[in-house]
Amino acid sequence: MTIYGYVRVSTLQQANEGDSLETQLRQISSYASLKDFNIPPENFITERGVSGNLEFEKRPEGVKLFNQLASGDILIFSKLDRAFRNTRNALNTLYELKKRGVSVHFIDLGGNVTNDGIGSVIFTILSAFATFERERIATRIREVKQVQKAEGKFLGGQTRFGYMVVDEKLEKEPTQQKIIKEMKVMKRRGMSLRRISKWLDKSYGVKMSHTAVATFI
Repeated sequence: MTIYGYVRVSTLQQANEGDSLETQLRQISSYASLKDFNIPPENFITERGVSGNLEFEKRPEGVKLFNQLASGDILIFSKLDRAFRNTRNALNTLYELKKRGVSVHFIDLGGNVTNDGIGSVIFTILSAFATFERERIATRIREVKQVQKAEGKFLGGQTRFGYMVVDEKLEKEPTQQKIIKEMKVMKRRGMSLRRISKWLDKSYGVKMSHTAVATFI
């Protein structure tokens, strides 16, 4: 029987500061002590700067641990969200580990969720709620961005030629708008897109492909 403790932080900043890692390590150590489990230092698996959205078996340390867990082993997490954020992945991983004879403990769920009927039910329900919450937050973010876009607010990324960001809104940039007008005049006079592209570079130092020029005229 081998006992493992798994800790994860989602950002490198958290990993470097150590607060979240230390908290998880203390929780697992205290729980192991109460259960008379001996966890060697090398069996504390630390996942640094890895998002919870990445499935457990695809994480750098998670996949190594998952592949080596065998019958009789015990795996301890401080919280459900340190292991999973996706209900399907949570249930599939737990099912596979139960088949191998691995005991999985979540401290925030009260302990072993593989052998205890109530623990398994709680695990399933909370996994579903974790997924729901993640999707709800993502929906709210999309809705906020849609409102901001309707209000003309700049949502980030590269600013389109001819515009500038003023007070979080896109405003026309006078000099570049003048250049765009000149481009349109040249096009009406029969100048090719490639010639306009070269003219931009030579006259204003603006490097723009002929296909990009076409989007303005």
